[in-house]
Amino acid sequence: MAVSAVGIAAVFVPPYLTGSSFAPIDRSIVGYYASLVAHAGPAGLTLVLGPLQFVPRLRTRYPRLHRIVGRVYLVSVVAASAAALYAATVSPSGFPLQVAFSLLAAAWLYTAAQAYRTIRRGEVRLHRIWMIRNYALTFGAVTLRLYLLAGLALAKLVPSLTFRDVYTTAGWAAVLGNVLIAEYFIVHRILAPSARRVQDSSDRGGSEEAAAMRASISSRIGR
Repeated sequence: MAVSAVGIAAVFVPPYLTGSSFAPIDRSIVGYYASLVAHAGPAGLTLVLGPLQFVPRLRTRYPRLHRIVGRVYLVSVVAASAAALYAATVSPSGFPLQVAFSLLAAAWLYTAAQAYRTIRRGEVRLHRIWMIRNYALTFGAVTLRLYLLAGLALAKLVPSLTFRDVYTTAGWAAVLGNVLIAEYFIVHRILAPSARRVQDSSDRGGSEEAAAMRASISSRIGR
């Protein structure tokens, strides 16, 4: 995940900054290119920094670094999502893709706010869950391009597929696919094991309580 994130950031962010992109940029739209540049810089930073926050050894051995990187990451998400909301609004890529990118930017901003709110309250477990959701949306920049490359390869075999068709499908697949994978991971790797531990603890507690009651009764009978 980290390697693909760094690779996508290295390959696709610089072209935005130099005025080119894999998708056409209509410079006649007021502020469109500027919003893409304002989005690409901090978004690329979030792609690179995000994987570091999920390494347990780094969190444990360097907690201060974890907090500093986390603040930089969240500030970058706010900047990138604000620029993305404007870019999605004026994008010439069509209404379906505008909706997909607007939802992505709004969810990206919301999950970042929730991650910040929970860690400020000391709710570490919830903070981790919200950060998983947030980085899943960040990683949409990677899956979008993978789906797009696959779609363009398919378009060579199906001439009726246009670039807009492929781009729109890739955009929605990146958003929905990453969200579903993140929720599956949260349920099966975080919530389910926690629920089992609570159940096991409850069962042990019940057994110990029953044993104590039996011992108390036996002692009374013995007396």
